[in-house]
Amino acid sequence: MVEDMNLTDARVGEEYIVKDITAEDEELKSFLFSLGCYSGEPVTVISRIRGGCVVSIKDARYNMDTDLAKAISI
Repeated sequence: MVEDMNLTDARVGEEYIVKDITAEDEELKSFLFSLGCYSGEPVTVISRIRGGCVVSIKDARYNMDTDLAKAISI
């Protein structure tokens, strides 16, 4: 596995563990935390869409744009 990966590097259908949220914006970190996306949580990219991806976190699915996906280290 490659070091310093983020969700934009993830393969569709493969489960990864969130290592860190690398956003400068505290509001963005709080938003991701409210979705259940924080260090140690499993996350799976369900599909790729134009401008982002659909991810599964804690049995829920979310659309994330590329900037948001880049902030999630796996």
